[in-house]
Amino acid sequence: MSGGDCPEQGWIWPINRQPIKSYPSTPKLPLTPPQIDRGAPLWSLLMERRSVRRLSDAPLTEMDLSQLLWAAQGITYATSDFAFRTAPSAGALYPVETYVVVHSVEGIESGVYHYAVKRYEPDQLKAGDFREAVGRAALDQKIAYSANVVFVWTAVFERSKWKYKQRAYRYVYLDAGHIAQNVALGAVALGFGSCQIAAIYDDEANALLDVDGVEESAIYMTVVERRK
Repeated sequence: MSGGDCPEQGWIWPINRQPIKSYPSTPKLPLTPPQIDRGAPLWSLLMERRSVRRLSDAPLTEMDLSQLLWAAQGITYATSDFAFRTAPSAGALYPVETYVVVHSVEGIESGVYHYAVKRYEPDQLKAGDFREAVGRAALDQKIAYSANVVFVWTAVFERSKWKYKQRAYRYVYLDAGHIAQNVALGAVALGFGSCQIAAIYDDEANALLDVDGVEESAIYMTVVERRK
């Protein structure tokens, strides 16, 4: 189970098996390229990683969001046919999509965004204050209401099911865990706190993202904010 297990060459992906979801008609948010050639040592990041719930109100920067999105699912190596990412995926099928609800990021309008992995820019799906909506979706946890950003991960199940059948559901959740750990370590590297949230109201989370809960459904969240 790794990013090196490539799908069959020449495969024509059906729409619900494509490894990248797109929103061609939505506004795009260009981001500053992430800084990836320097940073804190991995071992110290692992030592410092905690689930943090005591956070401050100071906003993140646009560059901070860029770094965290790249940590989640940034492309690390690309060929003419395929692109590998920062987190491993069973069969390199990448069934997990990254959405982010922005509350307080300098230079970025509050709203709901989808991370377009290949273009490296978020699609703006909705503009406005969605603190209450994402707070309710996170089982009414205040931390999701107050955080600077809330990452919400969905699974497009057919991307894995066509190959792995029933076992795909296990792999989807493993994939989401890999991605969330990357964001948690990225948050530590930037001096932020994060907290992973698996207790969610599925219907509320799906409604926030406008996904159907069948072909694509919310499965996991992470909040990120500056530490107090």
